Amino acid sequence: MKKKKLNKIGILGGTFDPAHIGHIKISKEAKRRFALKKVIWAITKKNPFKKKTNKNLKERILYAKKINIKNKFIKIMFFEDKIKSNRTIDLLKYLKKKNRNYKIYFIMGADNLINFHKWKNHKEISSKCTILVFDRNKYKAKSQKSVSYRKFFNKGLEFINIKKINISSSQLRKNLIIKNQ
Repeated sequence: MKKKKLNKIGILGGTFDPAHIGHIKISKEAKRRFALKKVIWAITKKNPFKKKTNKNLKERILYAKKINIKNKFIKIMFFEDKIKSNRTIDLLKYLKKKNRNYKIYFIMGADNLINFHKWKNHKEISSKCTILVFDRNKYKAKSQKSVSYRKFFNKGLEFINIKKINISSSQLRKNLIIKNQ
């Protein structure tokens, strides 16, 4: 009996406030390096570690779709109404249950790895997927000294060095505020 081939998908979660070229670049790089069929941008209403978002959910989803018109492999999705949660572990459980033929790669920036040990069920997350951590400006050293890096490196976590783009959603929001004053 033939073993079913697993569909490799990437999940990049976040508020995407706003989405930008850095998100696209790491999605493309993950697709290329790991032969991913698609990358899902799982947009959250609210990040549990952030106080607020600048734009509302609908605006963020529409903008993410707009900048990805040519990137057909990137799917913009909102799961929280279906899964009744904004937690990564609940999203992974939902996706695994929905299709057991998925091999999931969870994509994050190095800045998120620093506090990954504070995420709900972080150990279980690492057992349900391969975690791809993309280097970000000024975060490499701190992330590679983190609790999670030491615990999970080469045990379901891969650190990806790429030519970085000096951009972040925080910086884009800050520039927009300054520009509108």
